Amino acid sequence: MSDCIFCKIAQGVIPSAKVYEDDEILAFKDIHPQAPVHFLIIPKRHIDSLAEVQADDVPLLGRMLALAPRLAADLGLKEGFRTIINTGRVGGQEVYHLHIHVVGGEFPLPAMLKH
Repeated sequence: MSDCIFCKIAQGVIPSAKVYEDDEILAFKDIHPQAPVHFLIIPKRHIDSLAEVQADDVPLLGRMLALAPRLAADLGLKEGFRTIINTGRVGGQEVYHLHIHVVGGEFPLPAMLKH
């Protein structure tokens, strides 16, 4: 997608503070962090949202989720963190490129949903 900001970040067209990179995945610090540690994990290949994943995406998604605790620990989140995948307009998704937020470093983290 030529107008997707995360595709441009994955391609290196827009700079980012990289936390991790391989052939299929990029992790980088959020430019508007909501906690002391806040980074995103994205597939380099464009996938609009979690609602759009296909069966052949399962290995990639598994790798992305398995990467989250490793990177969180590397960034000092040894006692826990939160992962968030906003999906679709109602789910709060702002950038339509699948991404996992990993946040932590503050205790307690703010409530996700009000009771």
